[in-house]
Amino acid sequence: MKFLESLFEGALWNSRFIILTAVLGSLLASIAIFYMATVDVVYLVQHVLHYADSGMAAEARKTLHDGTVSHIVEVVDGYLLATVLLIFSLGLYELFISDIDQAHGSRASSKILVIRNLDDLKSRLAKVILMILIVTLFEEALNMKLTAPIDLVYMGASIALIALALYFSHAAEHGIKEHEEKPEAAVEEGAPEQAAH
Repeated sequence: MKFLESLFEGALWNSRFIILTAVLGSLLASIAIFYMATVDVVYLVQHVLHYADSGMAAEARKTLHDGTVSHIVEVVDGYLLATVLLIFSLGLYELFISDIDQAHGSRASSKILVIRNLDDLKSRLAKVILMILIVTLFEEALNMKLTAPIDLVYMGASIALIALALYFSHAAEHGIKEHEEKPEAAVEEGAPEQAAH
């Protein structure tokens, strides 16, 4: 009976390696989006080189300018989405399989890629997703045609809501950091008192 229990628990524990499908899938999707966004940048630069043509009409230059700004926002959106997938891939690997030694051992490594628990992964993904929403809103605002005064009200309200979301996420992050630092400070202050006794 003990042998069967050990065999079952071993199989159950090793079943976590199925998460490698999500890790590899997210990584491949991230690479694909990085590739597509980079190709978009190359074509974008090729089109922008014609911006300085003296024979170009002012209306055509304005169209090229507006189109370029809109495409740049799309590229930023693509890179942010690829970043979300990369963080998700690395986070799943660290949570379910093993710590990435290079991420923890090197001073040069980015702390955003060090995932200690599910809350770390959620907070990092939430920040990048919020940035994607902001970029998407910016893209829509560039293409928005203001036909009635209410459209301006809607745009102002959406900008205010995004600003509010940024404020709350920033306040929550600083509240967590202060909460984490306070226990350490309390331990340091309590140590001399204990030594005095």
